Amino acid sequence: MLPTNAELAALLVAISFAAGLNVYATVATLGVLARLNWVELPGQLDMLSSWWIIGASSVLFLMEYVADNIPLFDVLWNTLQTFVRVPVAGLLVWAATPELGPGWQAVAAMVGGTIALAAHGGKTAAHASIAASPEPFSNFILSTAEHAFTVFIVWFATEHPFIAAAIALVLLVLVVVLIRFVFLALRNLFRGARRRLASDSLEPGPSLRQV
Repeated sequence: MLPTNAELAALLVAISFAAGLNVYATVATLGVLARLNWVELPGQLDMLSSWWIIGASSVLFLMEYVADNIPLFDVLWNTLQTFVRVPVAGLLVWAATPELGPGWQAVAAMVGGTIALAAHGGKTAAHASIAASPEPFSNFILSTAEHAFTVFIVWFATEHPFIAAAIALVLLVLVVVLIRFVFLALRNLFRGARRRLASDSLEPGPSLRQV
């Protein structure tokens, strides 16, 4: 049974958030759920049940999982994924809301893209914050948790859309705090580095101290 308008809005909030974390896992999970007839996807999202789409998104999902476990490379990968996660999240919302008409459909797509951008920003900030960690387990734990949560929240949203949307909105608030924290930490780090460089340049050389 197709969701009501309120359920559809809640479902799309959760899906947009999931797409910001891992768009390939989001697409693959929706496709598998639809293929197994566990859920009836709204609008034109039923095209995700194609085995071609499920197969391609699953392969890309595995590639992302590997990339997320490579220190430093994961930061570059997630930065480049900005140009994938955000527009695809908008396209998913667009495809799910044809009954709204082009105008409101575009507004809904932009809202979905914004939610995905916030989630994506939080993920990228989290990976950047542990990029300098000398041990490899931080990346593995963070990456595994992100991908497992993505699959879970997409499935959960098809069963309990309002609770899933509430979880996504709470996490969005935490994401904003995380991004601000990482930004301030990096700003303080760069300021400290500039001050050390300035003090080193003003310090007299050995020959002057000897004179």
